[in-house]
Parts: sequence; structure tokens; C-alpha cells
Amino acid sequence: MINPLINNFLGRETGMFFLIAGPCVVENDFMPMEIARKIKSITDRLEIQFIFKASYQKANRSRTDSFTGIGNQKALQLIAQVGKDLGIPVLTDIHNEAQAEIAAAYVDILQIPAFLCRQTELLVAAGKTGKTVNIKKGQFASAGSMKYAVEKALQTGNSKVMLTERGTTFGYQDLIVDFRNIPEMQAFNVPVIVDVTHSLQQPNQLSGVTGGRPDLIETIAKAAIAVGADGIFIETHPDPSMAKSDGANMLRLDLLEPLLEKLVRIRKAI
Repeated sequence: MINPLINNFLGRETGMFFLIAGPCVVENDFMPMEIARKIKSITDRLEIQFIFKASYQKANRSRTDSFTGIGNQKALQLIAQVGKDLGIPVLTDIHNEAQAEIAAAYVDILQIPAFLCRQTELLVAAGKTGKTVNIKKGQFASAGSMKYAVEKALQTGNSKVMLTERGTTFGYQDLIVDFRNIPEMQAFNVPVIVDVTHSLQQPNQLSGVTGGRPDLIETIAKAAIAVGADGIFIETHPDPSMAKSDGANMLRLDLLEPLLEKLVRIRKAI
């Protein structure tokens, strides 16, 4: 049984999907609030629950010279300020057990990266914080196997758990989205999100910089809503070409509103 607080928190009672969105990483002092204010103005009008997302540290990078952040505490404080000033939930990802307690002091949702979805101690540490835990399905994992990740978090006594589909490895440099995974993971009685932009990554490029297919963002998002995903996850930036991480698969910020308008119409139709 899903904790009723999660139902209310994510807007399930209205039948509308919720949105997790924001930049890949905190790049500077002003960007998180600038992006969050723009998204909130859109989601308020469309009556979509908005959860702001930004990484405070990028631990999973191909090259040692890739941008990793502006400083952990500073970035966490900026994310927390977004939540406080705008009155919205905020989310960030963690990579080890120590980070769970640290990040929990600043955010509402702790996200487990896909590569780490089998890390028992990490899942347990996140669950013990009492924060909502969003577990991304590994690119190597089946939907059915994710029940064990859910169980690890639930066994801490924390019922606030979500799962996110973010594509499955298809060869060395591509991902595919199996939309059967949505109802299969919803069967575990947790909200299921589709990470639209990360599902369109083209990892392991010879340049050491991840590629992507942002031209397919609308396609994947529409399919996710039509199939019945509880939420969607979209990384967005005013100028993806200048983003310090994941720019190749991000949605340009000015394209978010028309996309969400289409998705709302699809959800109301079904």
C-alpha cells in the first residue's frame, strides 16, 4: 500500500502526472532559481505538481576534466533555497552512504543513480533518512528485478519510495525505452517515473562526452504519459549547448511549456 502522503505529495488524486525537472547540475549561484521560477510559472498554470531537480555533485563522469560542481555545501544550499522560496519539493542524487545523511538535511527527495540501484548499503542509508527515495532502474536491470531495490528501502520502515525508468542499454552507445516497464514496476505499489532526457543519452562516445537525441524528447514523453506513467523527469537548460553536463540530451527551457501542454491534453484524454 502506497503511503497516502505520497499520493497527495505527487498529485495522484487528481489523475495528473507530476514533473521532476531542472538542470543536470548546479552550475552557478543564480541558475537554479532562475530555471525553477520559470518552470514553476508553467506548472502552476497547467496544475502540474513540480519537483525541482539538480545534482549538487556529478560523480559519474567519463573524463577527469569534466565539470563536477561548484562545491557540495554551496550547491546543496542553493537547491534548498529553491524549495524554501518557491514552496516546492527539491531532489538531488547521492552516491554513497555518507552523502545520504548530508543531502537529507537540504532536500525532500534522495535519488539513487541507475548505476547504483543494486547498492544495498546506499539504499538502506537513503531509506533510513525518512526522505522520499527515488530509485532509478539500472540500464542493465529488468523491471522485475527492481522489486528487490524497493524492498531494501521499504525494510528501513520508510514507505516513501519511487522508481524511475531511464532506458536500457542497447549495444555500447545507445539506450532504448521498454514501456512495458511502467506497469510492471507500478505493480510494486510505488509511483513510476519516466526519465525522458536520460533515456535519450548516447553514452560511451569516443570523445568522452555523452551524446544524445533531444529531437526525440517529445516522442518519449508522449508515450510515457499515454502508457500511464505517474511522473516524468526532464532535464532542461536555457541553452543546452552551454550546459556543463548532459547538454546533448537536455530540453531547451523555452520548449518545455508547449511540450507540457501537449502532455496534459494526452493525460486528460486517457
